[in-house]
Amino acid sequence: MVKAVTSTMSATSTYDVQRWRDDALTSVTDQLAEEVPVALVYNGVSHAVMLATPLDLQDFALGFSLTEGILQNKHELYGVEVQQHAEGIECHLEVATERFTVLKERRRSMAGRTGCGLCGAESLKHVFHLPDASDNSAQLESSQLSRTHIFKAYDAMRSMQALQNETGATHACAWVDDDGNIQHLREDVGRHNALDKLLGALAKQEVQGGFIFTSSRASYEMVQKVVMAGFNILAAISAPTGLAVRIAETYGVTLLGFVRDRQYVAYSHADRIVE
Repeated sequence: MVKAVTSTMSATSTYDVQRWRDDALTSVTDQLAEEVPVALVYNGVSHAVMLATPLDLQDFALGFSLTEGILQNKHELYGVEVQQHAEGIECHLEVATERFTVLKERRRSMAGRTGCGLCGAESLKHVFHLPDASDNSAQLESSQLSRTHIFKAYDAMRSMQALQNETGATHACAWVDDDGNIQHLREDVGRHNALDKLLGALAKQEVQGGFIFTSSRASYEMVQKVVMAGFNILAAISAPTGLAVRIAETYGVTLLGFVRDRQYVAYSHADRIVE
């Protein structure tokens, strides 16, 4: 049973600001998204510090652990305790001894920044966490996705981004079921964090099928996380990078970019998209 202590830190703050609009200056209040240092502490040892929005941190802790290869499945996480401090938040994870031993062997100190996936990697071998492509045959199975469902999810996405609609400063990642309905959505100032939160939530419920939809660009790390979580379709509102496309090709991921206004660009495994 996972122990969870919810942080009382708010995801938003209210500020008095001056706005210039239509040739007039007015005093108004504005809502800003918060980002705070979140330390991930495994069996008492601090491993990583990320800047994240203080929401859904239990999901974030599990998702990060799985997509970084620290854990192989959710059952190796015995508990999460979220502690708030003046400097930020600590997520204390109790994990299986075997996994903690592996973590200590390849431990790195990583100070995360919004939009940065490599901060603190000690060497090139620590950049990628992907399995051997030859062992990834499940990713190559022939699932299909209706383009009607892609556009259905796009149309629904904006209204479901509560934090973005309030602040204009966050990314969202969603899981879309086989009928094109968004069933789970997580938000964060960092796109990688939003995806980790989503994948952590999906892992708890052992969700399979469907596809992952992100409001951001598709970096290599976004594709890597999707692969690690066992999904094979990633749709992004913005562009992918070249490395993201190459990883998607190798690991059997259908990667879509520029999903908007009844259009998309398929960068890999386009045969999965049907009418």
